[in-house]
Amino acid sequence: MASSDSITRKIPVLRGFMASEPLTLRQRNVLWLLWLACLPASFVNTVFTQTATYAAAEFNVSERGQGFAAAIVRWGVVIALPFAFSADRFGRRKMIVAMSWLAPIIASLGALSPSFGFLVATQTIGRPLGISLSIFIVVFATEEMGTNTRAWALSVLAVGSGVGAGSAVGALPLAGISDSSWRYVYIVGLLWLVVAVVLTRSLPETERFLALQHQQEEESPTHHSAAVSAHIHRDRLWLQIAVAVLTNIFIATASVFQIRYLKDVRDYSATLVAIFTTITAIPASIGLMIGGRIADQRGRKNLAIITIPLGALLIATSYAFSSYMMWLTAILGGICLGLAYPAMAVFRSELFPTAKRNVASAIITTASLIGGSIGLIGAGLLLDHDVSYATVMMSLAMGPVLVAVLVFLKYPETAHRRLEEINPEDSLLQIL
Repeated sequence: MASSDSITRKIPVLRGFMASEPLTLRQRNVLWLLWLACLPASFVNTVFTQTATYAAAEFNVSERGQGFAAAIVRWGVVIALPFAFSADRFGRRKMIVAMSWLAPIIASLGALSPSFGFLVATQTIGRPLGISLSIFIVVFATEEMGTNTRAWALSVLAVGSGVGAGSAVGALPLAGISDSSWRYVYIVGLLWLVVAVVLTRSLPETERFLALQHQQEEESPTHHSAAVSAHIHRDRLWLQIAVAVLTNIFIATASVFQIRYLKDVRDYSATLVAIFTTITAIPASIGLMIGGRIADQRGRKNLAIITIPLGALLIATSYAFSSYMMWLTAILGGICLGLAYPAMAVFRSELFPTAKRNVASAIITTASLIGGSIGLIGAGLLLDHDVSYATVMMSLAMGPVLVAVLVFLKYPETAHRRLEEINPEDSLLQIL
């Protein structure tokens, strides 16, 4: 059987999708397991967004009501914080395994909803469990991958997330069978419990957490090293919160209201909505893989500065067009945001010490989703007052434009640097 290296030599174009340095056997196994974990995480994170319009139609909920509901579901992300503390204290593996079981089960309760409020309540609990799982996956990958493969690994995982989210999109035609058949989409998520079984049997603990745990055991109760007693860097935290909020105000709104826009303005059926979502997402996956390699080879900052604002503006422009121009601008915008994702995602884990890495990531994600709810509520109000989708989305796209400025002025370059170099307090950890 031909190795991946020989295949790459025969087909040079594939080099753009490969890691910039070889992975160890452990890294390959871990990456595969984390890729599987992305499937239930992204399904749970996506299913409410995809089905809210159909559930709202059954329960006669307005666009403003949908905006408030989506915001409430996002506010539930605070549930992720205690789980993140547990992941930093008791281990990444334990929490990933627990979330892989809990998230699909809780989210599937949406199928039993007697009211829109009940549906919102189930997803306000279920979705944060999926978000927690996503956070822990990224931290795990950041800690296990090499200096020149961290961003690339996250791009691979993002493709897995796309597959998981795509399973929710692919099940969306079930919502078109009848007024209440959107419930079947939630039942589909139970299939991902197979992944929980695999993770329970095979996922190891990260070497950096084990090193931190060993360091804790070696120290006296009254004296802790910098690694064990590490604190979150507040300047880095506040900067990343600002960037995450400004980005998510646009992305969350464009994501939630896209289904409504296609259904009501463009008169798309459930099947055509699924086709549009799938076709526009596939090129974005290509952008993810290329973006991860570029971010590891050439650096994160320059890539993000160009692609974040360009992607947002193209996506916003797609709401002003119909026919092929709507599809084209959505595809190009997705590619740009795909290129940007690995660079921006890896920053969330790289810039914090091992002892606080999950908590810091969870705080940023929590702020991002709560901040993004402002965009959802505001967009819902404006759309209910007959402001056009194009105007609303273009206004919110100014957030990612400002993000590019902040990244240029304030972010450090982390490519080609060990985590212990970025976070000197971890330098004492004896990583195997």
